[in-house]
Amino acid sequence: MGAYETLTVEIQGRVAVVTFRRADQLNAMNRQMQGEITEAFEALSGDENVGAIVVTGEGRGFMAGADIKEYAAQTAAEFDTFQAAGTRMYAAIEENRKPVIAAVNGFALGGGMELVLCCDIVIANQFAKLGLPEIKLGLNPGGGGTQRSVAKLGRNRANLLLMTGAIVPASEFVGAGLVNEIVDVEKLMPRALELAGMIAAEPAAAIKGLKALTAHAVSGDLGEGLAMERNILGGLYRSETGQRRVKEFAERSAVKKAGS
Repeated sequence: MGAYETLTVEIQGRVAVVTFRRADQLNAMNRQMQGEITEAFEALSGDENVGAIVVTGEGRGFMAGADIKEYAAQTAAEFDTFQAAGTRMYAAIEENRKPVIAAVNGFALGGGMELVLCCDIVIANQFAKLGLPEIKLGLNPGGGGTQRSVAKLGRNRANLLLMTGAIVPASEFVGAGLVNEIVDVEKLMPRALELAGMIAAEPAAAIKGLKALTAHAVSGDLGEGLAMERNILGGLYRSETGQRRVKEFAERSAVKKAGS
């Protein structure tokens, strides 16, 4: 497994820990990070020495979505390429041969929540918050957020998140079944590693089969839904409102950073 600049992969026994390392950007995902996440998870999927994966973020954020400054600078063609590459990245997590446990340590927004929606088990600390706020940019999610949120939360809960852009405490997702447990900050990684170790100790073939079975139980025609999602997003990104809001956000972010 190669060296990465935006994340680290540590092997602890039969458990792999993937940690996003763009803490100064709340682990916002740029093109490099997207590619490295895909590479890391695809490699771990084929590693017979790994029985489970824990994914988390460095600092205050799990992942604050896509890097909007990079979004604002993309051409329409570059934007489409980024979204298509995102489909492969999320599949590398959701369809991984190994169970993936999200240890949500802070904000999981936009693409970060979409990543959480791809995980098999979700543990969060008491300060973690999740949301799909793309509507605030005049856009819709493009990494499976519209499809997977309905599958895991139900349509009405998903609509509330998607249509308001609300950022919600992780504790509110326990009853909905998306978040398995809320733990204190200092217990987040120990608990995630404990669960991962328990799973990794079980027969790998049985765990693989269970993951496939539970995925099948909730599957619709995800491929069609993802294609529809990307097509609609592409139109929104090209629209006057989408272009204006993305650029305004990037400009506000640059001013805020310069003044900090």
